[in-house]
Amino acid sequence: MSIKASILEIKRFAVHDGDGIRTTLFLKGCPLRCVWCHNPEGIAFPKELSYIETKCIGCGECAVVCPTHAHEMREGVHHFDRSRCIGCGACESVCLGSALKLYGREMTVEELMPLLLEDREFFEQSGGGVTLSGGECLMQAEACEAILKALKQEEISTAVDTCGAVPRAALEQVLPYTDVFLYDLKAVDDAVHRRCTGVSNRKILENLAYLDAQNAKIEVRIPYVPDYNDQEIGAMAEVLRGLRNLTGVRVLAYHNYAGSKYTAIGREHRMPERLPTEAELETARQTLESVGLRVIR
Repeated sequence: MSIKASILEIKRFAVHDGDGIRTTLFLKGCPLRCVWCHNPEGIAFPKELSYIETKCIGCGECAVVCPTHAHEMREGVHHFDRSRCIGCGACESVCLGSALKLYGREMTVEELMPLLLEDREFFEQSGGGVTLSGGECLMQAEACEAILKALKQEEISTAVDTCGAVPRAALEQVLPYTDVFLYDLKAVDDAVHRRCTGVSNRKILENLAYLDAQNAKIEVRIPYVPDYNDQEIGAMAEVLRGLRNLTGVRVLAYHNYAGSKYTAIGREHRMPERLPTEAELETARQTLESVGLRVIR
């Protein structure tokens, strides 16, 4: 039986997900609940329908095809009852205004490979490849292993973007087929990490040390969120300076652009209001550089 993956989307010409021009495959499901999450559609495992009300043109096509009457037209106005939605995707395929999008579509490795290889020429010219991301892609470790293995058979560069809050076995599955791990680090202090993400960081730190011990190539990414983890940079620098296979560190500036995504999937967001200043980001970079780390700017 073909292995299936629950997919969020495929993003082409990505330039921040590893070296060169890349195609990034986003998979659904994540064990963390980061207060600043900018991909809320990737948190839950079940399928979710995104509805952007401002894009709806009131054509009524969705109401015609919906088997559960989650979509209804009343006096020319579209009404969506999310509690009735079963995630079949019929409405998305007929939506003329692109107001509807289904997250969590299942695809086999055989279906995905032609899409992932479509930009092979750009990979070869730029030193790029394919990156698996999420959500947390390694929550679907079996699918990731199969996809990465197929990519390596095609001699495509591979990267795995992970939060590290996964079973050790998941890392072991993909390690032979992954050229670089893009590893998120949110905090060193466990209490801070719990406040930011809802879970302990013990497994994350242990898995980071494990990958380094396995001589895996690692790029660490630090989301910088004022009033949440901005006081953790020094502690993170001390942890990272002990890694032998760290290729570099990126400080990622928190942004709040994702607020509309929460509304579209029927979630209430609690994203922080304060954004980092360039001075704060530069101070963070200098703190990391002060212990000899290579900061990717």
